[in-house]
Amino acid sequence: MAERDPFDFEPETSGDEVERPEGEDDPALMAPVLEALKTVRDPEIPMDLVELGLIYELMVKKGGIVFVEMTLTTPACPVAASMPGEVETAIREVPGVNDVRVKLVWTPPWTPEKMSEEARLELGML
Repeated sequence: MAERDPFDFEPETSGDEVERPEGEDDPALMAPVLEALKTVRDPEIPMDLVELGLIYELMVKKGGIVFVEMTLTTPACPVAASMPGEVETAIREVPGVNDVRVKLVWTPPWTPEKMSEEARLELGML
């Protein structure tokens, strides 16, 4: 059995590649999906994932297919295993959404500069 590196904090992934959807964008569904995404909050920083700059890509396609590429503030984040599921659950509740694909990435790494101006202001960083 290989010994685990105690300084390797990157969470294990299932190895399944999350497929980006093809097809035509659905602008009418984009707004409610984005609003649902804004209900998911970081447990350590009192702010939603969108304002924190943790959502790198959001695609909403006809047929109710949604793709989210996201990161977390650090690979050692205690919610690394559960946050993508919370994002999926919030989006699935939007009427018209049939398929949600969430991809957790670590590159590029998150930095506070990715936060919205509003988030930095609220957190006293401006």
